[in-house]
Amino acid sequence: MVVDKCKISNEEWKRGLLMEDRLQCELIEFVNIKTTFEELYYHINELILKYGFVNLDFMGNLGHSIVKDKDDRVYTEKGNTQKISDVKYFTFEPHISISHSKYGFKKENIYYFKDGKLAEL
Repeated sequence: MVVDKCKISNEEWKRGLLMEDRLQCELIEFVNIKTTFEELYYHINELILKYGFVNLDFMGNLGHSIVKDKDDRVYTEKGNTQKISDVKYFTFEPHISISHSKYGFKKENIYYFKDGKLAEL
């Protein structure tokens, strides 16, 4: 278990884990009750590229709604203009790698809106 990411000696591991934390924080700052899944998709994928990472998800998405039937999921993907606030719960789980690295990173959290603000479950 990693307690202090800044003490990790492998620079790629440290950089990847810190980037996952940065993306989770950016989600909280960026998303409001009017934000769409597509807007979040473009914003986060732009940051992933800006900081020298690549999105490893084969569809390029970043998460999905939490529902009973998998076929009813709503994805954080290009073309999805539904508001994030329209779903009760959703995951945010960017699967990233540093360009040309053999390592991948993924941190998954579940979020919902509480009193009009995004909250982590």
